[in-house]
Amino acid sequence: MSDGQDGRRGGGHDGRRGERQRPPARERSAQHRSSLAPSQRARQTDLSRLAAYGVMRDVSDGAYANLALPKALRDRHIHGRDAAFATELVYGATRLRGLYDAVVSDAAGRSVDKIDGAVLDTLRLGAHQLLGMRVPAHAAVDETVALARQVNGAGAAGFVNAVMRRISERERDEWVRRVTATAGDALEALALGTSHPLWVVRALRAALVGHGTVTPDDVDASLTTLLESDNTPPLVSLVARPGLSTVDELVAAGAYRSDTSPVGATWPEGDPGDIEAVRDGRAAVQDEGSQLLALALAAADVTGDAAANERWLDLCAGPGGKAGLLAALAVGRRIPFVANEVSEHRADLVWQTLAAARAWAREERVDLEVLEADGREAGTYEPGGYSRVLVDAPCTGLGALRRRPEARWRRRPEDVATLATLQRELLGSALTATASGGVVGYATCSPHLNETTFVVDDVVKHRDDVEIVDARELFVDSAGRPLGSLGTGPSVQLWPHLHGTDAMFFTLLRKK
Repeated sequence: MSDGQDGRRGGGHDGRRGERQRPPARERSAQHRSSLAPSQRARQTDLSRLAAYGVMRDVSDGAYANLALPKALRDRHIHGRDAAFATELVYGATRLRGLYDAVVSDAAGRSVDKIDGAVLDTLRLGAHQLLGMRVPAHAAVDETVALARQVNGAGAAGFVNAVMRRISERERDEWVRRVTATAGDALEALALGTSHPLWVVRALRAALVGHGTVTPDDVDASLTTLLESDNTPPLVSLVARPGLSTVDELVAAGAYRSDTSPVGATWPEGDPGDIEAVRDGRAAVQDEGSQLLALALAAADVTGDAAANERWLDLCAGPGGKAGLLAALAVGRRIPFVANEVSEHRADLVWQTLAAARAWAREERVDLEVLEADGREAGTYEPGGYSRVLVDAPCTGLGALRRRPEARWRRRPEDVATLATLQRELLGSALTATASGGVVGYATCSPHLNETTFVVDDVVKHRDDVEIVDARELFVDSAGRPLGSLGTGPSVQLWPHLHGTDAMFFTLLRKK
């Protein structure tokens, strides 16, 4: 997107280019005013802030930050520290949007729905520089005003200047106390202070207790830590796909060995695509929680017909991360593997992700397929055809809010019921597609009780050919030690504030 397009996209406030919008007058502290005279202030900002603004507008239009940002950085040739700065701007301003909108509203003296969306994105970026980053106040104000002048127009720049000065008058803790003072109760105040929708906070609180992670007496302290971890940028986790790469190879490339996953590593900074094994598809970026559940499914015992004729299935494989690990494990054991995905685009991504595993499978003469089909029909077409099936079900993604900054603002409570219906259908199909003595791993990247234990319990109670297996002993760290704080069982619930992973849920079911 060119600079000119940014300007047209930003427009003027309320669609009227150049119209001034002033917050109510109030006493200002001279120490927070811009250090430069109006004639000296920059007319344009730097490329990092400009790229961040463009991505913010894309996200507002429905794009995903993790896809839009790398493209923006490539297109503008932004690298190194500048790329890291732009990344923190986008992710931080998006994660903390709820809090920043309350701050902007207070500083502007009007509701944010009365502020043009493009101008509001500029102010969110500015608020994050003032309240969430180590940018000097004068630089944050001056650069945000310069950005507004460049992309929103001169009139909007004056409004942005006034609001930014108001925001700079208080530290973040002071703003949190101010905007939460009128909250209806402690939970609402916590939701606003940690920038989460209230319904999400309630769901996470119920999940902490429901999965047996904490007792009702201890839940509030744990909830606060969990919400804070959602706002902490995670490090990049890598997986060495067994038989194709090793953790030692990743360490030699500059990564650090994971303490959590036997096949994992942590990439400290920079582009993981610089690693040869990642470029070749022999290793990949993958959360350690996702690694652990794939390893658990592969380590579970199978008996009877399933043991005699091993064949594995990833029922909802797109975009291919877990399929990549499972395929490598299967080929290494000379076991046929099928990755299924209903979406054509996502099936193409799986095909690409499995390129290295497919080449290895051809060498070893092991069947490896990528199918494009509705997973709800797998049980009909191939009843009893598989020994191990992974159902990584579509879900709200509430367990990956630290990695997907826009997700918390896009999901709605009503999404849960719709997804839960699909989840039940997929799990039922997987169980029918599993041979006697085989296992099904049901997983979600959400701890919401209505997407996890309630789904499993509802499906199992309508079948007499399935039993739930305690999966906790299958989750071990890189030293082979059992992971702790997995809940009361038999299911496993991982948490970012306890395990450093996404909040992955996993239930292991055996076909009798």
